[in-house]
Amino acid sequence: MYKFLTGFMFWVSISIFFIGLSVRFILYFKGLDWRLDRVAYKSYPFYAIKGALKSILKWIIPFLTHGWRKQSCMTIAFFTFHIGAVIVPFFGLAHNVFIRSKIGVSFFPVTLNQITTDVLSWLVIIGAVMLTTRRLILPQAKILTKSSDYFILFLSVAPFITGLCARYEVGNYLFWLYLHIICGEALLIAAPFTKLSHIVLFFASRAQLGMDYGIKRGGMKSKKGINW
Repeated sequence: MYKFLTGFMFWVSISIFFIGLSVRFILYFKGLDWRLDRVAYKSYPFYAIKGALKSILKWIIPFLTHGWRKQSCMTIAFFTFHIGAVIVPFFGLAHNVFIRSKIGVSFFPVTLNQITTDVLSWLVIIGAVMLTTRRLILPQAKILTKSSDYFILFLSVAPFITGLCARYEVGNYLFWLYLHIICGEALLIAAPFTKLSHIVLFFASRAQLGMDYGIKRGGMKSKKGINW
């Protein structure tokens, strides 16, 4: 079972993840209306890149935008969840050792110690509880939430729950280890086909909005302006 999960299934899930998200990213920009969007982006690349970077940077820093400041509880829950969800898979010692055994090198030379990994994993779980509670309590969030959204949130946090259970040896260690690997690979496979695709589409959409504001909505301050 371990050889199957860390061999064939690992390569299948990682291939679906990277290829699928790459396709989603490319199709996002190819799907833009060439008359309304892509013409402006190609004609004014400086303002497009400047607006895109500005938009992305402002939205990945807590409380830097009006939207983050207006919804402080949501901001705390969002960043509590996502910081751990991004850092642990890439910088966790066990993950880096596994990746090195597969491809010969690890993603990053710096790894987290076990205590830091545990703390970040717990923060992911706490953030997921906060996000779920928000969807259950706030009417404006509840009305937009489908059952699939709860499933995706659970799938996102499941690798961290099972990883901690294996780490603390709650019951059968191998059971939790196998379940941890299965949940992680299920997450990778589901990403391109669900809202988890926001892993890349967040940056695509923020870049598009930033380019729109940077070119078409007052970003160009020259006297000539833009004929739009």
